[in-house]
Amino acid sequence: MRKNKLQAANLEGNADDVEAAFYRALQTGDIDKLMACWADDDEIVCIHPGGPRVIGAVAIRATFESMFSNGSIRAWPERVRKTLGAGSAVHHVVERVEVLGKEGPAQAWVIATNVYHKTAQGWRLVAHHASPGTASEIQEVSASGQVLH
Repeated sequence: MRKNKLQAANLEGNADDVEAAFYRALQTGDIDKLMACWADDDEIVCIHPGGPRVIGAVAIRATFESMFSNGSIRAWPERVRKTLGAGSAVHHVVERVEVLGKEGPAQAWVIATNVYHKTAQGWRLVAHHASPGTASEIQEVSASGQVLH
């Protein structure tokens, strides 16, 4: 499934810009804008929390279309950690997700890794791997300031 040139032309900038477009598309339930964030490559991969590995644009589109049939996905990336290379970028994020429960809106947490490659069309998403977070707001453990020799 090829993206049309108009969609590709609307995504310029860096991996941060593509990530912002990806989350805006989730929040608005816009499947075309969401798919425009992905690379035009048969090996792109998406893993939803607790789900199987979904490979390729057609399969990825189908999973998001299914999710969007229940409405948009109100997810915001927080606590972003980034590793940037010459042609790739890896963003580790904690997603704050608003879910509608029996008692009204509530927050859930998802731990996700987004991998971007610089392609002929610009920076594009090649992998999104999401795992369920914990019930508490504490979603990461790190040791800071320690150097081992």
